[in-house]
Amino acid sequence: MARRATPRPEYDQPTVLRPPNVIHHLWGDDDSGFVGDEVLLSSGTLHALIFTLPVGGSFGHSPDNRTVFAADEVYLVLSGTIAMVNPKTGEVRRAVAGEYVFFRRDTWHHGINWGTEPVRVLEFFSPPPSTGSSSAYSKTVEYLEHSLYGEPEVIGNWPMDRDRIEASATLHHMRSADLRYRAEGALQVGIVCSTEHLTVIEATLLPGHRTGERQHDGDAFLHVLDGVVHVNTPESESSNWQLVAAGDSMVVPAGHTYRLMNQSAAPTRVTIGSAPGYLNA
Repeated sequence: MARRATPRPEYDQPTVLRPPNVIHHLWGDDDSGFVGDEVLLSSGTLHALIFTLPVGGSFGHSPDNRTVFAADEVYLVLSGTIAMVNPKTGEVRRAVAGEYVFFRRDTWHHGINWGTEPVRVLEFFSPPPSTGSSSAYSKTVEYLEHSLYGEPEVIGNWPMDRDRIEASATLHHMRSADLRYRAEGALQVGIVCSTEHLTVIEATLLPGHRTGERQHDGDAFLHVLDGVVHVNTPESESSNWQLVAAGDSMVVPAGHTYRLMNQSAAPTRVTIGSAPGYLNA
């Protein structure tokens, strides 16, 4: 099957994305496996999508679909259990719903559904495909002919050599306890990653609380994990007041400010990716 380029939706106004209205795309081939993508954003600075692996499903790589890019990536498991594999080093990370896996550019990666339900994963990717960081770049990388699904040096050396083995890790498994926390006014912020290309946070807002105005250094993508949040976008040309519920997403393009307000009786939890930087001073 001929390879089709991933769609590149982008927005010049703050926009709420709800599951029935997203763009669907099938990635892969018979050798790499197939992955169903919901492409949410693909601007000049940030790429975001949700992919699904069915029970028993997996993805690897093939000559036409290589999984090594010139980008930093974060995977957030929304449901199910996934094993993330670096087939070059043999590293395997098992992540369940609510956990993250972060890796930097030039990291080969495969995924396997290790559970009894479909796996859904929110993926952040920057620099985005529009910069040539994805398939165009992957074709310049020496092809990986053989894949490892376990680290050879662990056998006979674990946990005695834990520090040495973990120091060479390329796949970083991030649980709640691994996040680096900040207090941004009423917003409780846990940093998943922050590099020169991409920042991803997980934020909690308690009932009755609101944030001040926020503006990111580039495009921002919000996905509501729990609860309901109202988003005020004062410069929006259309509605400046949006209700975003669990499972919904919102794009806030560069140059736009927003406020988060929790008018419900329960906490709301949101993951936010921004690129290339985090907050404007």
